[in-house]
Amino acid sequence: MTAEAKAPRSTPAGELPAETTQASRFGKTRTAQSTALLEDYAELIADLLALHGEARPTDVARRLGVSHATAIKTIARLKREGLATSKPYRGVFLTPQGHALADRVRARHRLVVELLLAIGVPREAAESDAEGIEHHVSEATLAAFSRFLRTGREP
Repeated sequence: MTAEAKAPRSTPAGELPAETTQASRFGKTRTAQSTALLEDYAELIADLLALHGEARPTDVARRLGVSHATAIKTIARLKREGLATSKPYRGVFLTPQGHALADRVRARHRLVVELLLAIGVPREAAESDAEGIEHHVSEATLAAFSRFLRTGREP
């Protein structure tokens, strides 16, 4: 492998960002990965509630492509964090905080999809890619995406 291929993408060849800067970037990614799961569950549960009036763990598991046990475990985490409640034989419901989270995630998702479509990404790829990007993008980047879509150019 050449020295250029080994160089970090965001700095000139042979340089690394400051340790604290690099640690902060990696920390942000780990945090985003941890919260991405809860965000996906909250968004899906909100969608199921809106469409069917209920969100059964079985439906959540099937739509996310996970086992029933995995869905139950993550729903328990949503409940511990005050984002969801459940009733015996009635499924899962979001608390006001859970609904607010789902709304924020859905808005981020739509914004990322709109940007990807605007730069020529096919719709299916844009929808799929947005599923990952929406959890890792900063508020500053989202604001820049929004400005770009409104004005058609950078600030």
